[in-house]
Amino acid sequence: MRAEYELIGEWIAPGSRVLDLGRGDGTLLAYLRDSRNVSGYGIEIAHDEIRACIERGVNVIEQNIDDGLRNFDDGSFDTVVMTQALQALHRPNLVIAEMLRVGREAVVTFPNFGHWRPRLQVALLGRMPVSKNLPHQWYDTPNIHLCTFRDF
Repeated sequence: MRAEYELIGEWIAPGSRVLDLGRGDGTLLAYLRDSRNVSGYGIEIAHDEIRACIERGVNVIEQNIDDGLRNFDDGSFDTVVMTQALQALHRPNLVIAEMLRVGREAVVTFPNFGHWRPRLQVALLGRMPVSKNLPHQWYDTPNIHLCTFRDF
């Protein structure tokens, strides 16, 4: 489990309704279900990740979040969470607006390409960063919008 999940769990009230975007394998939503008694759904597009969500007992909907969240009413959720997916979206501004429409609160995490480690890797090695959190080479990365905290 990623370290940020515990912090996110502290921000979400027990018993909340949560929508988790770009859900991956369902680890976060399963953690929130088990530790905070939340209910909700994950949205994911990759079939192998959807299968992993189902195996964890996480409610998951196959959907491309770049197309928006029009199948959800305004204020349907207490919190909408999107971890490590913002940089892979084609229309992140639309998705953030939709998160705020369907949820009372939104939590967004993303890799900070302005952090000193990725910057140092570019400066010293002359190559795009590759790490545990950024495991892809530049030519096969899903990250199409590289941003820093200041950009966000």
